[in-house]
Amino acid sequence: MDLCQMTALELGKKIQAKEISVAEATKAALDTIEQRDSEYNCYITVCKEEALKRAEEVQKGIDEGKLTSPLAGVPAAVKDNLCVKGMNTSCASKMLDGFKPIYTSKAVQNLMDAGMVLLGKTNMDEFAMGSTSETSKFGAVKNPWDSNRVPGGSSGGSAAAVSAEEAFYTLGSDTGGSIRQPASYCGITGLKPTYGTVSRYGLIAYASSLDQIGPLGKNVEDVAEVYKAIAGHDPKDSTSVKQAAPQFTLKDNVKGLRIGIPLDFIGEGTEPDVKAKIYEAAKILEGMGATIEEFHMSELKYAIPAYYIIACAEASSNLSRYDGIKYGYCADKYDDLTDLYFQSRTQGFGTEVKRRIMIGAFVLSSGYYDAYYKKALQVKALMKKAYDNAFAKYDVLLTPTAPTTAPEIGKSLSDPLKMYLSDICTVSVNLAGLPGLVVPCGFDSQGLPIGLQLIGNAFAEETLLNTGYAFQCNTSFHKQRPNFKTGKEA
Repeated sequence: MDLCQMTALELGKKIQAKEISVAEATKAALDTIEQRDSEYNCYITVCKEEALKRAEEVQKGIDEGKLTSPLAGVPAAVKDNLCVKGMNTSCASKMLDGFKPIYTSKAVQNLMDAGMVLLGKTNMDEFAMGSTSETSKFGAVKNPWDSNRVPGGSSGGSAAAVSAEEAFYTLGSDTGGSIRQPASYCGITGLKPTYGTVSRYGLIAYASSLDQIGPLGKNVEDVAEVYKAIAGHDPKDSTSVKQAAPQFTLKDNVKGLRIGIPLDFIGEGTEPDVKAKIYEAAKILEGMGATIEEFHMSELKYAIPAYYIIACAEASSNLSRYDGIKYGYCADKYDDLTDLYFQSRTQGFGTEVKRRIMIGAFVLSSGYYDAYYKKALQVKALMKKAYDNAFAKYDVLLTPTAPTTAPEIGKSLSDPLKMYLSDICTVSVNLAGLPGLVVPCGFDSQGLPIGLQLIGNAFAEETLLNTGYAFQCNTSFHKQRPNFKTGKEA
């Protein structure tokens, strides 16, 4: 087996057994990036020299018995909206040109403490605003299953890097589906944890009440291990939940598990192939001993407008700090202070970011606050209540991750409303602050991956991960890989 085809835990086990050195693993990952990334554009920054130096340090820690984590020595990458001290952190935007943080985000630091070798920063939608990873200043990320298609967004670079075997696992952020949708489009596994379980310290904010950091990997086992490493209370994050880091062992058992299928997630826009594979996955789980029941969740029809009102409002507020003075991009020519703000923001932000800032400023304005933003918050409360009612009956909810498989590059970006509607199956989970897990469940007629979304009650990650693990123990969808192109072949 090619070293880069291993899962993170398979590699970690061989590193601990001294069968593979950390340097060998790191060089293999860097070689794969060099061969393939000119085609897929997964990375914004690749830290070759730093990674090789770090590999030596980690190997020494392993040899001395100081680094015993199953992930020690495993090369990985993080989304470019996660701060890493001294490393370019751009959020894929001209606005943060040359920005090097003076601290490292808590989630990344937890992994560094466990012995991660950081390969670099992955490409993304600018400031995490998009569903396709096409709005990046550094160009669109391409889907390894078909380089004419998007990998999903905004964590498209993180998902594509795992799918293209350019990293053994990655971190992304999920504001309205930005881990789960790319995981579905790229045929990998992704977890959006419960809001507050993973510290947001060092995550450059898009919408603070919705953002959550989470892992992407080749299977549930890898994702669960990374989740255990990054979760836990952080006093530097006021929204961090005061609970210990999770410890559990995955179990291949869903007997007696009550699974609900909310029919409102499978609407007219759902492709027949997606619908068929979701029901086939439900049948597999039913055959393993789970009980399946369909029900209605009519509140879902309000999820998209409520989400985009709240997210854009918070984005407008969060992005107001980028004024061309303190750090990042500053316009060369301006007349006065007001014009400096205007020119820097006009030139520094891309079209989609400016669109969302304007929507946010509008819904927060004095004449429209009650009509839009206040009502959206009320809908958010209704959404949480609807989920509470569902989890009074069911342990897990089963839905599609997206109505379609990966669209062609350019098609969604040309129609922003269509792009927003692609989030219909994911945004309500963020509004309610719940965990969501995506696992591959099949392929459409064109050979593109389809992802099954499992939604759990708050802090029920263990139940979700056990369900996904049991599904993967009884299927092989997650083991299938794309036919890769290299830059030379393209």
